Amino acid sequence: MAIRLIVKEPDEVLHKRAKEVTKMTPNVQKLMTDMAETMYDADGVGLAAPQVGILKRIIVVDVGDENGLIAMVNPEIIEKNGEQFGVEGCLSIPGLNGDVRRAMNVTVKGLNREGEEFTVQASGLLARAFQHEIDHLDGVLFTDIAESVYEPIRDNAAKE
Repeated sequence: MAIRLIVKEPDEVLHKRAKEVTKMTPNVQKLMTDMAETMYDADGVGLAAPQVGILKRIIVVDVGDENGLIAMVNPEIIEKNGEQFGVEGCLSIPGLNGDVRRAMNVTVKGLNREGEEFTVQASGLLARAFQHEIDHLDGVLFTDIAESVYEPIRDNAAKE
């Protein structure tokens, strides 16, 4: 278990399509654990393997709801509907936010740590996080699809 270095834009790995995981191995399981630790250490709500320099189709998501940590191999959105429009940021693009239009509800299918298939039905922030992380697996960053990109307003008084 280790905290990994988060790759930052404009690193080429962030713009490449990740490869499917064909076999669940101890190395894949360790990567999933490391990714979760890295995400929590960086105060993120999601992380994709390309963000730690690994071109594999693996994501971890935890938006702080009752679902807790969801680690998924070869995730695929199999259904989506509705629409939400909101602010996104990214651990690989510090200092920028963007307004991004996403589906409000998604059903995501993938494999768990043991290689067993499962599905998650997500809405709101969890749906947004899944879509954001799965985009990473296809080399798409939120800045590629945002309707506007900007530096967030920082409230120094709130930090005191």
